[in-house]
Amino acid sequence: MKNTATKRLTLMYLIFVTYVSTSVSVLADSNDALAPKSSAKDALAMPLHTATIATVSLQQSLLFYRDGMGMQVEGPIAISAETEKAQRQLWQIPDALNWQTYRLYRKGVKQAIQIRLIVLDRPMPSIHNSWDATELGPFSLGFPNENTIKLDKKVRKVGFGALNTLESYPIPRTDGTSYQIDETIFNGPDFIHGVAITRGNGMAQLGPVDENGLGGPGYSAQIITDSDNHLRFYTDVLGLEVRSDREFKSAGDKGAMNLPNGTVFRFAIVYSKGASTGHMLFVDYRNIEHIKLDVQPSIPNLGLGMWTFPVRSIDTVINNARSYGSEIIAMPQTIYDPLLGNVKLATLRAPNGFLIEIFEK
Repeated sequence: MKNTATKRLTLMYLIFVTYVSTSVSVLADSNDALAPKSSAKDALAMPLHTATIATVSLQQSLLFYRDGMGMQVEGPIAISAETEKAQRQLWQIPDALNWQTYRLYRKGVKQAIQIRLIVLDRPMPSIHNSWDATELGPFSLGFPNENTIKLDKKVRKVGFGALNTLESYPIPRTDGTSYQIDETIFNGPDFIHGVAITRGNGMAQLGPVDENGLGGPGYSAQIITDSDNHLRFYTDVLGLEVRSDREFKSAGDKGAMNLPNGTVFRFAIVYSKGASTGHMLFVDYRNIEHIKLDVQPSIPNLGLGMWTFPVRSIDTVINNARSYGSEIIAMPQTIYDPLLGNVKLATLRAPNGFLIEIFEK
């Protein structure tokens, strides 16, 4: 009798906890401007799957992403001669340039974006010349976590600085209340920013976290001009959706991006339909000069040079790209990619020359 009563109490407790947890989740989602209102079944491109970085500094990359951000590493990964030949065409890598491939990933968090690190055997031009937040092009990878204050101390102790001190600021909810963001924008290898970000006051993080409260990459950002055209590319060609599109006034030299005081920028957040992570941020400054890039923001130039998206129909994306007027680098071809599996792959360029890789299982 006692065991039966105990079991009943345990069952009632579990039901209660599940009910409360679900209620809190629904409440948080309904009060979150970034919560999906669309359905994943309507998505053409899925959430951002892989971010590719070209580097000649393997040790610095491991120090930042593994020792600082807590990611795991595989590699060098064996690549067949057939796959290497296909990748040279897909990524426009010259025959004289060779590389090794490493995979950086978040153990136990399948939804996290993986990093494909291609370690080149000789230097190439760098996409960026500095960490200045006004430089155009691929800007960052975002790392949602439960305690940015703690992560800030860890990454600085490993040896990396940041654009500024940790910034805490309020973000409005849909009901008019607000929640707190803690954010540090670190200066990572190859002039890539790694953003540690925590949403407080009961809000879900911008991506799932592991048992240590660490997550990501959960998103990636770019600094752009002609934002209407860029957003049309990502929505019309890849079928993504703009979930938030607002203008902000920067906190200036007190903000995480350390921008000139009075800076105004458009801030658009683009998701795969139905998704709650794996998104893109686009920043378009309204009243300050950009620093233009000297080279194409694409691999094999050093830095963050390619995004990879799984798609439901690669032929549909290619047809969309033709209608839009995208530069198609490589038409669909079937290969085995150790990071993606047996896939049909193609590549095209975004309006700023950034390389986009799409694959269909």
